[in-house]
Amino acid sequence: MSNHKITFTYLSQEDLLNAGCFDIRMAMQVAENTMLDFEKQRILFPEKVVQIFDQSTQNRINCLPATLLDEEICGVKWVSCFPKNPQSHEVQNLSAIFVLSEIKKGFPIAVLEGTLASNMRVAAMGGIAAKHLSRDDSEVIGFIGSGEQAKMHLLSMKAVRPSLKECRVASKTVEEEQQFIRELSPLFPDMQFTGTDTNGRAAMLDADILVTATSAQAPILKADWMKPGAFYSHIGGWEDEYEVAQQCDKIVCDDWATVTHRTQTLSRMYAEGLLSANDIHADLHELVSGHKPGRESDNERIYFNAVGLAYIDVAIGLSMFQQATANGNGKKLDLQQCMIFEHEDIMQKVRL
Repeated sequence: MSNHKITFTYLSQEDLLNAGCFDIRMAMQVAENTMLDFEKQRILFPEKVVQIFDQSTQNRINCLPATLLDEEICGVKWVSCFPKNPQSHEVQNLSAIFVLSEIKKGFPIAVLEGTLASNMRVAAMGGIAAKHLSRDDSEVIGFIGSGEQAKMHLLSMKAVRPSLKECRVASKTVEEEQQFIRELSPLFPDMQFTGTDTNGRAAMLDADILVTATSAQAPILKADWMKPGAFYSHIGGWEDEYEVAQQCDKIVCDDWATVTHRTQTLSRMYAEGLLSANDIHADLHELVSGHKPGRESDNERIYFNAVGLAYIDVAIGLSMFQQATANGNGKKLDLQQCMIFEHEDIMQKVRL
């Protein structure tokens, strides 16, 4: 009898949701722990591979690998981003799938839907940043953008700043703003929700926490909309005037070295010689470990830029896999029953 059978677990988004994996506090805890592992050099984190199919739309598919050495897990996120999907096809602009492999034999152990984990990772990093960089008494949060990333961000921001009382949202259409409010307001009955009729200034002016979550490639956030003491979480590509960063007292990144290779606002400023490593206060893991301070005064304007770290994705994906399988969710699938030439009828299947 062959012992060369290889199986793995397949987990759909519904499997993950039914297993209780939509847990933003869990995602933040996993992210914090994994950033500490990164500081201890227990993470392998190669550069992602990007394939852009259309420069004008930025339609792309990215491959993001990472290895958690202590957990002996190597994973990869295969993620597509097609910004025009909602307008052109009435479907979401992002989809992802994760593959997790153990590194003793190198065999895959899981394939899981990755959009949930990917969106939760973005929100988790924003929430962790807000915990260290926003004012403790923050009451007003403003959004430009109302999609999945914005919705996830509200969950994490409210988790770390329960003092938030008002949420304003500006989007491309009034209907998108109202959809955001319909979906999120039942979760937070203690908050007042306001759609701004697509007016970004109205959403951001005097807000304690500002979030841009769009696919825009334009400076839609203006510097004079950001008051002293505000915290800004930048999620997308080029969403704000250079002056937004230039007026801030601190700039924090999830990983500055990675930012320099991307096409976000800070990346553009770096490429144009307007920003250098000396202007960056910290990477987020340095705040988590306590090696550098977070907010130090009530009046500081603080800018947080997240590019996305594959090792956080893999860690959250692994945690979801463990929780889902512990709850009996998912399907066991065979990758192979035996090695190729061990099939009894292999000679009948060969084509020469």
